[in-house]
Amino acid sequence: MATPFDYELTELHTHVGGAVSPEIMWSLAHSQGIKIRGKDYWAFVDSITVRPGEIKGINDYLDLFNVTELIQSSPEGMEESCRSIVGGAYRKNLITRMELRFNPMLRNRGGERDLDHIISAAIRGTERAMLEYPVSAGILLMLDRRFPLGQNAIIVDKAIKYKNRGVVGIDLGGPDSPGFKVKDYAELYAKAGRAGLGTTIHAGETDANAHEVATAVEELGVSRMGHGVKAAWDEKALKLLRDRGVTLELCPTSNLNTNVVRGVGELKFVVDKLLEAEVKFAVNTDGPEMLCTSLRKERDLLKREGIMDDEQLLQTEDWARQACFVK
Repeated sequence: MATPFDYELTELHTHVGGAVSPEIMWSLAHSQGIKIRGKDYWAFVDSITVRPGEIKGINDYLDLFNVTELIQSSPEGMEESCRSIVGGAYRKNLITRMELRFNPMLRNRGGERDLDHIISAAIRGTERAMLEYPVSAGILLMLDRRFPLGQNAIIVDKAIKYKNRGVVGIDLGGPDSPGFKVKDYAELYAKAGRAGLGTTIHAGETDANAHEVATAVEELGVSRMGHGVKAAWDEKALKLLRDRGVTLELCPTSNLNTNVVRGVGELKFVVDKLLEAEVKFAVNTDGPEMLCTSLRKERDLLKREGIMDDEQLLQTEDWARQACFVK
């Protein structure tokens, strides 16, 4: 296969709200009659992208999704978004296996839009991209820390309903929320696992949820974990991740720009600790368009800063394929 790339890649962790190019988001907003912040295209781009030093922390980053999720809050928006993400990932980075994640309830305009229509549209867009390119792709439906348990239970039921049509797993994310407890989700995660879905969770991304790394592994039985970088400071958590074979979904540029890790030196410390503890991890983008990055750029960053070498990066690609819920 004649391509400008040395080998194929796998993307495990990318959010639909952060992975659609600005020009497509601009067109989607106008086609749906959504009022855009400002009339200038370049101001719009600035409103949905992050550059180094522009945001103070993870919550500022999550606020940007309020714009992108609104634009994607329709079947048309979701279908085109998923199609463009999968196709663009192949063309720009030779990503041939990938997972997209999103929360359908953050795209139904407070109940105005039907969840099944939103999910079906995302599946259609993903399937269209797979018809156009030699890519294997799947969808993770996301639960949210801000939602009550019953509301998140509906999302799990939807994931099970569509598990034979392209939904391959569940995730749990969102900002830290008072009253949220990982252990409350043990039965929902067990239900998803019994149905054959893969399970992952955002944990160990902030100091406030660092303790959730061990709890998520022990109580939820996840096989993967989004970010998980705070485990680098917890020997017990590192051992648990290694012994249970949990694969972390690292997102270097995202963690740097949101100050989850404070500089390249701290990022190197995290990677060194994971390698030393024999914890498996994959390299991911989190949201390539929103963060002005790509999976190839993530790998170049790690090499350029002397954090990982080619052999180690190849190992993470192998780990990613092993851990991927898309089979």
